[in-house]
Amino acid sequence: MKSFRQELWIHTPTRRAFKNITPEVREALVKSGIQDGLVLVNAMHISASVFINDDESGLHQDFEVFLEKLAPEHPHHQYAHNGYEDNADAHLKRQIMGREVVVAVTKGKLDFGPWEQIFYGEFDGMRDKRVLIKIIGD
Repeated sequence: MKSFRQELWIHTPTRRAFKNITPEVREALVKSGIQDGLVLVNAMHISASVFINDDESGLHQDFEVFLEKLAPEHPHHQYAHNGYEDNADAHLKRQIMGREVVVAVTKGKLDFGPWEQIFYGEFDGMRDKRVLIKIIGD
């Protein structure tokens, strides 16, 4: 069995954003040479997420509205976590959207269902953050 590790660095110009990282994961898979196995993709920061869904702008807007209803950014004082930081809402949003995804690799390709894509979700952006891609298999 082989393993391959790569980090992506992501910098969003806004506090919250969704970025399709499927092309970067596919490139890593090609570099790995692995034909059959698993790929793990996870956010390496507590206020960011990796998840699988459809790449449709209306859906991304729906995520934003949904998450803001569940964990609104303002007022900052509503959260016990917020003292010298103001990102408690980002931590909660990450819990809802998830930390990582695992995708099967079959014949050197990501074994997705229809419309599935891998996304990075940023909830406290405007700085550099890492995403880990770990691929294991043969």
